Amino acid sequence: MPLPSQPLRKLGFLTIGLFDEADPRKGHESTLEIIQLGERLGFDSAWLRHRHLQYGISSPVAVLAAASQRTTRIELGTAVIPLGWENPLRLAEDLATVDILSGGRLNPGISVGPPMHYDQVKQALYPDTADAEDFGYDRVARLLDFVRGKPATDFSGVEGFEVFSDRVQPHAPGLGRRLWYGGGSLRSAQWAGEHAMNFLTSSVVKAEGPQEPADFAEVQLSHVRAFRAHHPDGDRARVSQGLVVIPTDSASPEQRARYEAYAEKRLPRTATPQGPARLMFAPDLVGTSAEIAERLYAHAAFREIDEVAFALPFTFEHDDYVQILTDIATRLGPALGWQAPVQHG
Repeated sequence: MPLPSQPLRKLGFLTIGLFDEADPRKGHESTLEIIQLGERLGFDSAWLRHRHLQYGISSPVAVLAAASQRTTRIELGTAVIPLGWENPLRLAEDLATVDILSGGRLNPGISVGPPMHYDQVKQALYPDTADAEDFGYDRVARLLDFVRGKPATDFSGVEGFEVFSDRVQPHAPGLGRRLWYGGGSLRSAQWAGEHAMNFLTSSVVKAEGPQEPADFAEVQLSHVRAFRAHHPDGDRARVSQGLVVIPTDSASPEQRARYEAYAEKRLPRTATPQGPARLMFAPDLVGTSAEIAERLYAHAAFREIDEVAFALPFTFEHDDYVQILTDIATRLGPALGWQAPVQHG
């Protein structure tokens, strides 16, 4: 196995938080229990996906508020909140509130673009302004300004018995440095760098550049380098990679068979860029921790990062996630040079 150029510094995981419509509390409790397990195992961060009008977490900020009261150390992130569904001023208030409640552990990840199935939801979402809404980077810039403490109004002071602020309250010092942009294109990588954000790159990227056939790792590497080239921190700018990894070290034979079947079913989409946007998907990594570590060390983009938020598969059971997370923390992480923090108490 080739040696890493540097040890993995931050180990995180990402979950979608599926639930049964007939019993949504059970699924949300499962997600909270998984986050608590992650903290006990020493993970540095836990991230929630965001799903609207589906049977996944529609309000990750609310779920992370609950998680903040059940944990003390693990960082809590979103990957990602689609800003097309949000009012940046209101979202800034929610994020700041949860960051205060968590003791400064929130890592909001966001993205831009029109909401999925916009033609079907725009009347419910923006009945009066659907055609005037801006879903571009300016929406992110507004959120950044509000979170970082720039004025939201020209009014402040006392009116009667009430005191008003001209900026979002509560103000969460440090939160502005913990905002992440989830991007899969060179343009997004560059924009995030220019605005001093952190960068989340996942198992989906846009095929860009002259190389044919396009290589996922090389495309992702070009995004990482473009981001850092435009970031004021340069090579020290934070990037987190979010590939799907499924270690099987302690899995039962039945679990291994299901994991392999899951990855095999999704493999054909990784062969060529998909659709008009030419989206590229990384293959899911299934195998022993030693085998997965070897494949990661061969991955051009992985070799340039020292933070990960490994994505858990969407449709597995709670016990499967317990096994996968335990193997990641106790076997795969150490194989990548990661060390769990010292637990106190």
